[in-house]
Amino acid sequence: MVRRDALRLWDPKGWRLEAGAMEYTGSQYIGEYVDGRMEGDAEYLLPTETKYVGEMKDGMFHGQGTLYFPSGSRFDAVWEKGLVVKGTYTFSDGLQYEAEHWHYCDSCDRRFYTEICHGLKPAGISQLTNMDPPRKIPEGCYDCGDGFYNPATRIIKDYRNRFLRNADDDEHEWIIRTCRKGWDEIVGHRLKL
Repeated sequence: MVRRDALRLWDPKGWRLEAGAMEYTGSQYIGEYVDGRMEGDAEYLLPTETKYVGEMKDGMFHGQGTLYFPSGSRFDAVWEKGLVVKGTYTFSDGLQYEAEHWHYCDSCDRRFYTEICHGLKPAGISQLTNMDPPRKIPEGCYDCGDGFYNPATRIIKDYRNRFLRNADDDEHEWIIRTCRKGWDEIVGHRLKL
């Protein structure tokens, strides 16, 4: 949403966005305008630091464009009126997601991508995440992939300790059930004393 009074006439053929015009969304737009609408080649920075670089039409992603995520991953796509027509997601380590023939960490092959690229470690030295060595999880928290989850506050923060989101009940249960913990627990057989 861009306030009309935040735009000023730049020349007879176009509009220019003044500083602070997107204060309501926290977004930033650097690009061309046609009849007061975001249109043409552009950069659009979201408050989450995700950045879109590509073509826009009538204020929407339209044409070739790439979303760059703070984690280092990216999504290259063809867009039509804000919707993806086709695209390719590339993780920060270079692995490209394929909807068909996906062989990374599936039921047949549980190796991480870095293990596929660089081989397995010797017996007794387990690799716990794709990143080796793994990130240190704060005490009482869980590593949920894009950040750390604190079950006491139900808040997920990124690896630079910035707020990402509040977990709903489904995500809370999934994280508690499946994600790495920031503390040690005894697993397996326990001796009775």
